[in-house]
Amino acid sequence: MQDSPSAPADKNLSHVIKIDEAQIQQHLGEMVRSTVEQTLNGMLDAEADRLCNARRYEHTEARTDQQAGHYKHKLQTKAGEVELKIPKLRQAPFETAIIERYRRRESSIEEALMEMYLAGVSVRRAEDIIETLWGMRVSAGTVSDLNQKMYERIEAWRNRKIEKTYPYVHLDGISLKRTWGGEVRNVSILVAVGVGEDGYRDILGIAEGCKEDKAGWSGFLTYLKGRGLACPELFISDKCLGLIESLAEYYPQARWQRCMVHFYRNVFSLVPKGQVKVVAAMLKAIHAQEDWAAAREKAKAVADKLETMKLRAAAKEVREGIEETLTYYAFPDKHHRQIRTNNPLERIMREIRRRSRVVGSFPDGQSALMLAAARLRYIAGSRWGTRQYMNMERLKELKQEQQEAAAAVA
Repeated sequence: MQDSPSAPADKNLSHVIKIDEAQIQQHLGEMVRSTVEQTLNGMLDAEADRLCNARRYEHTEARTDQQAGHYKHKLQTKAGEVELKIPKLRQAPFETAIIERYRRRESSIEEALMEMYLAGVSVRRAEDIIETLWGMRVSAGTVSDLNQKMYERIEAWRNRKIEKTYPYVHLDGISLKRTWGGEVRNVSILVAVGVGEDGYRDILGIAEGCKEDKAGWSGFLTYLKGRGLACPELFISDKCLGLIESLAEYYPQARWQRCMVHFYRNVFSLVPKGQVKVVAAMLKAIHAQEDWAAAREKAKAVADKLETMKLRAAAKEVREGIEETLTYYAFPDKHHRQIRTNNPLERIMREIRRRSRVVGSFPDGQSALMLAAARLRYIAGSRWGTRQYMNMERLKELKQEQQEAAAAVA
């Protein structure tokens, strides 16, 4: 009986106090997103001030640059999509490390979606993995849309215009497995990496080739040339007859460097296992010489030595192939280590193979190409592509010296 008087009061209060939890959650989410956006933009402005060595509109003799407006950039974070205002500088490009981890997360989401899709992971499982790793919940339709958009972005990146000049270009191919008519066959993925005149590396191209033969390499070089790749000073690759013939046809003015490491392997295949270390030391001595002439003399001595060791096939391989591995002597000695082998590209190809191993056999060549391209796109946006790889000033000086010498003779 004592509770009965309060019943009408409770009923009246229920009409006075009403909490919309969904609206509160939305408001809180917007506050967090806005705070993240303001914080990141504040950090970008502070970094621009540091690069200019002065605050914006501050007049000081210590100033080294000036801000010239900004451009907008959408970025997906755990708090939602934010709009960043990236500062532009008048003299130097603005390079920030502040949002690098977000960029890398965005790229890794794309790559992970593609790998899960190609590996046969169900859409529901992909949703759970994405939410666990990145705090994002996506629907089945969103996953399909992301895959389609991802393909489009990768294709746009793969077919972008090549505008810079690349003195050095590394070429290589990798074979992946694909199912074809119920059978498992190989599909070749061809890759080109260039070192620009500024000393930075770029992924120049990636395309599918049925085989690493002349038709495959001719199609790949047509693809590169059609996108604007000017004739490099030097191509570095393994000795593939189809590739060498294609280079002579499409870039006749370029020099060619046979990968020193692959040449060693070819010689080792003609040597008894117990003598490989001895022969390896002999071959390394050739490429340790100070100039082209000395290397040729050493190669002749090594071939003669192999003859006395009864290794005639190896001696023949050295005599016939050594000249192809000495082209790098025509370039600055500080560049020799990077241009006499295809190791820089070999490391990338090993990463593609590691990533593709989880898939096993691809449903088609396009799927193999997309996964390899996604990995290369991710690598290009990492420290690999943002760190200067070589100092190209010496090459410019060498070319100037050669031009002056040619003019003097004329």
